[in-house]
Amino acid sequence: MINRRHIRVKVMQSVYAMQQSQNDDMVKEEKFLKHSILKVFDLYVLNIQLLAEVQKLAAKKIALSKKKILATSEDLKPNTKFINNKLISAISESISLESYLALNKLNHWSFDDEYVKIIFDTLQQSDLYKNYLANEVDSYKLDKAFVIDFYKQIVAPNEKLAEYYEDKMISWVDDIPFVNTWILKTLNKQKEGKTFILGNLYKDKDDEDFVVDLFRKTILKHKSYEQEITDKTPNWETDRIADIDMILIKMAITEFVNFPSIPVRVTINEYIEISKDYSTTKSSYFINGVLDKISKEFLKDKKIAKIGRGLL
Repeated sequence: MINRRHIRVKVMQSVYAMQQSQNDDMVKEEKFLKHSILKVFDLYVLNIQLLAEVQKLAAKKIALSKKKILATSEDLKPNTKFINNKLISAISESISLESYLALNKLNHWSFDDEYVKIIFDTLQQSDLYKNYLANEVDSYKLDKAFVIDFYKQIVAPNEKLAEYYEDKMISWVDDIPFVNTWILKTLNKQKEGKTFILGNLYKDKDDEDFVVDLFRKTILKHKSYEQEITDKTPNWETDRIADIDMILIKMAITEFVNFPSIPVRVTINEYIEISKDYSTTKSSYFINGVLDKISKEFLKDKKIAKIGRGLL
């Protein structure tokens, strides 16, 4: 499921896009934001499905080899360890996966099956694959460990696959690292004999509401928040502050004031970490300093009121 940090990243991107285009149609951008997050789940599903498609391709190649006129003994009695991998077979048989693919018309690997071949060819050439086939142990534990390594070593770092996803949807470039981590967690959690079921996009309704609330409240109050930032940075001209830094600080202020269950330190730490990936090398120090000043003043003036978990 999508976590709060990645939600913050998606909101940051939408706020940035809206400001750069000088577009004031908040409803339109909000719709795109929601769509962008839904597409994260599509990327997750496609990568899960890719594992099953590679297994199907391997089975197809074995079937064709058996039909050769001059079939070798290896062709007639092939190693079926991979096509019988229990974890990938559970994915292939998943009704929830099949239903999601059909409902959302995700037929990428039917039209662009060359990428399935690229992944399978890379896998076949790897020591990981050769060692797996050579291992005579038949166990779910071994199958699962292989699939996790297959994903980590072959699928996740494949540049051609990454370029393909970028061509399909530009926002997927930033989603790939998160989705890769999400998939590895999914694979690790899968138990022997259990039906493979796709999880939910959001942890709960609070996380789903967080997307819209954070976006709306940041946009609606960004001018007044900009003044707060200017007051706390007297030695900086506003136009000297990186656009992303300014947006991250505004989003953090929004959380200080409007999300009582999120601790101040959690908010500050989250935006510091995001800045390390999306802004300048010194941004994390700058953002930490500004947010520290603003949070202390807001707490003193009782503009921040935290409750429950937010008090921690």
